Amino acid sequence: MSSATPAPAAPPARRLPLAGVLRLGRPSEIWFKPALSVVAATAPPALALSSLGRPDLVMYAMAGSLCALYAHNRPYAARAGVLAWVVLGMLGGVAVALVAASLTGSAAVLVTVGALLAAAQKVLCDATRVGPPGNVVLTFVSSASLFAPQTLGQVPGHLALTAATGAWAWLVCMAPALVRPHGPERRAAAAALKAAAGYADTGGTGEGHARARAAGYAAVQAAWQSLLSTGAPSRTRRALERLVVRAEVALAAPMEADARRLRAWAGSLRGTGPVPQAGPADAAADELLGVAAARPLRARLGPLAPLAVRTALGCALAGYASLALGIGRPYWALVTAASLYQANLTLTWSRAVQRVVGNVLGVLVFLAVVPLAHQGPVALVLCCLAFSFGAEVLISRNYWLGSVCVTPMALLITEFAGHQEPGALMTERVVDTVVGALVGFVAALAVTNRRAGARVERALTAADRAREHAARLLAGPDPGTAALESARRGLAVALAELRATADAAAGEWWQRALPQERVVLAEQSGHRTLAATARRQGLLPDRDPATETEDARP
Repeated sequence: MSSATPAPAAPPARRLPLAGVLRLGRPSEIWFKPALSVVAATAPPALALSSLGRPDLVMYAMAGSLCALYAHNRPYAARAGVLAWVVLGMLGGVAVALVAASLTGSAAVLVTVGALLAAAQKVLCDATRVGPPGNVVLTFVSSASLFAPQTLGQVPGHLALTAATGAWAWLVCMAPALVRPHGPERRAAAAALKAAAGYADTGGTGEGHARARAAGYAAVQAAWQSLLSTGAPSRTRRALERLVVRAEVALAAPMEADARRLRAWAGSLRGTGPVPQAGPADAAADELLGVAAARPLRARLGPLAPLAVRTALGCALAGYASLALGIGRPYWALVTAASLYQANLTLTWSRAVQRVVGNVLGVLVFLAVVPLAHQGPVALVLCCLAFSFGAEVLISRNYWLGSVCVTPMALLITEFAGHQEPGALMTERVVDTVVGALVGFVAALAVTNRRAGARVERALTAADRAREHAARLLAGPDPGTAALESARRGLAVALAELRATADAAAGEWWQRALPQERVVLAEQSGHRTLAATARRQGLLPDRDPATETEDARP
């Protein structure tokens, strides 16, 4: 594949970027789904409570309604379970927060509880890949609940309201299955085809080929995860799997791929029309399909330990710092810190800049709309709905842009318990944002991820073993269709994991130099073996056997 010269080893300390941090990207293709769902899940209970004269209960109703933001990329069979767990997770966080708030008035204790909750929510969401929006919404709700006036006698009623609106959010998110039952799988397969076409455009050696290849394998892996979580195989699923196989083949041999056909297949997956047939539909071909090769949950938990410590320490220190400054809502600083932590320190820095910029601009937006929101409870609810919709429209373009809507919405939610003085509210929000970002980032600097380099070594070993296994099968006279496909899929996943691990490690500070040259060489030899494997399976035109054997070598 690529003949690029391996990059030199990275230095142990890296610069934190500013250029491009605020640059806008393309919006998500399904931005309208969470945007419309959260409005549909929030509006009925919020408007009903406001009309009944109980706007003080809207916060507990919104806790369940915000679960409608999740799992829109999951097939409906999997979405049902994922959403149920999200609702239970939301309910559990709120329960811990409300009980803690009713048992103690110590703000320091409450901040500690909030920090531990934030760390647990971060690890569980990252390990299970629940998101977007990930842990931030859960942490925002549970942290705010910690500082809501509460008695033990009120807790069951408030939890019942959260559970009821969570059930309503579940119904809202599952409703589209009645119209387009295979929509998420079709979108995932289309994304894989378009990403493969983008890599094919580079020919495997053109400008940006490495990034396009990594994006392609990530999209293909996401498509397989989507298709393999749909339950029993169906005719539609089998047809989609054949298309994903074609995307994989294009990634293995981009010079022999037809990018125009890949894009045409992707375009035909829109709507509810028939899925195009991209290969034979016989039993032998079906042996290629449905071979899973994803890492188990336990394997994903280990690398998250430094992230958990960063989150717990950063959130706690941010909350304590806010208390020391006399701010009445330390959970804002806590949530700011919780929102920063990404896969590595460089991404965490970028998120900190985005958070501060977005929140400061959002405070100015709040100043402009607060007179309208003070017209009455219904006007307040409508403003919150507008900002929740706007946040989902904008946040996929860049986090700071979405924060411009999230911040006034968070400020308006405090108004349900009674009107606040806007000047003081805005000042507290800005101070807490800056404190949370500074203290949270300092905590990330303090808790270094020294094991990032070791994980790159393990990923290299796994990729080498997967390549050697595929090469041994290729050298045999009759490796078997299923065995060869399993080896090819395993090698593709190992290479995708290697690239993701190397990218994550490259953004950490103060660690030993990474084996960048070995990573590049492992990727080059691995992708040559993938191409040889696909050709042996009959998925590519035949070539000279000597060339095929050479392709399988490192």
